[in-house]
Amino acid sequence: MNTRRRHRGFTLVELLIALAIMAIVAVLSWQGLDGMTRTQAATRAHTDAVLTLQAGLAQWTADLDAMLDPTELPPLEWDGRVLRIVRASTTPGQNGPLVVAWTRRGVADGGQWLRWQSPVLHSRAQLLQAWERAGSWAQTPSSDERQREVAIAPLVDWRLFYYRLNTWTNPLSSADTPQTGNASVEPPDGVRLVLELPPGSAVSGVITRDWVRPTVGGSGS
Repeated sequence: MNTRRRHRGFTLVELLIALAIMAIVAVLSWQGLDGMTRTQAATRAHTDAVLTLQAGLAQWTADLDAMLDPTELPPLEWDGRVLRIVRASTTPGQNGPLVVAWTRRGVADGGQWLRWQSPVLHSRAQLLQAWERAGSWAQTPSSDERQREVAIAPLVDWRLFYYRLNTWTNPLSSADTPQTGNASVEPPDGVRLVLELPPGSAVSGVITRDWVRPTVGGSGS
């Protein structure tokens, strides 16, 4: 006796239920992938910001380590807005002094910590001109001067202190403020940098960085 097998298919209701379940699974999967992508992007942005700030602080230290003491100018000068430094070039095949400058420039959404660098200089006239350009760059930068600047990090405020006679002092005090063209004031034994980074950014809070002149024995921190 032969038994006839009945092949039963899906009903419309079952098909709709299956499609609904697949749609829910797809949405949940997409939300999970989107969350992972956002987390990876945020982590990457945080890492990039930290590395950029670390590179900026390393460059700050390198500028001070390579500081020169020219006869025409003070080796470094802080006027409350910009720090200018005369330093030696470390680029192979490009020997000579150059001028670097650090400042905070306010923008619509806050402020930026910036660094400017002149080309290698080959005469006294070029050195004096680069020194003046570094000062004007901090206030009213031209398009050419902006091409020589590098943005380091968002910055709310920054402060500098000089280490002299076993104490930290205000660089704007009369004893620490040389006049342009007068290099009679000795460079400080140390420089303290205090950065106030904006809240909500990848790196926030207050960072203090101390530098000690290599020729000074011991640490002034």
